[in-house]
Amino acid sequence: MKIAVVAANGRTGKLITAEAIERGLDVTAIVRRDNKSAATQVIQKDIMDLTKEDLASFDVVIDAFGTWDPEKMDQHSATLGHLSDILAGTKTRLLVVGGAGSLYTDQTHTTMISDLPTFPDAFQPVAQGMKKSLDALRKRTDVNWTYISPAADFQAEGPRTGSYTLAGEEFTTNEKGESTISYADYAIAMVDEAQQGQHNQQRISVLGK
Repeated sequence: MKIAVVAANGRTGKLITAEAIERGLDVTAIVRRDNKSAATQVIQKDIMDLTKEDLASFDVVIDAFGTWDPEKMDQHSATLGHLSDILAGTKTRLLVVGGAGSLYTDQTHTTMISDLPTFPDAFQPVAQGMKKSLDALRKRTDVNWTYISPAADFQAEGPRTGSYTLAGEEFTTNEKGESTISYADYAIAMVDEAQQGQHNQQRISVLGK
């Protein structure tokens, strides 16, 4: 299996790249600047400069792009839209590192957790930016996409436990009443989805046990 990790220099991208390499997969890092990931195969390009030809040989493309800059929130939609356009009509699967703010509070799917008054104001810009990109992705029937939301408490420095719980579109907690997952365990879930491919054109979520 050939996998490309877009934004492989980021915190999540690095761990996904390392997890895939550890499993013996053929991994290429796509980075804008010098490669800092574990991959030895590299495409050094800005996301918006990628072409159909650049991605034609991959079975799976993992989009790990993200920004916290309030002035750049439109880049979530722009970059994901570009990747969708150049993968449209192909067999290549597009897996997206998503956000938790767009998870629904219950099965009616009428209210997202970012709509709640308790949702932190500091996280609203990125939640809204990623929600907009997910809304656009849902309209794509020409792309084999899967959007994977992490738990609400997405811990960059959290431990790698080697396990996680797979959930759907609703905000979910574990037996301790917590919604948390480490970047390392999220990377495991992402590579599992890359290898197993069971959620085409769906948004799923993952949380720690």
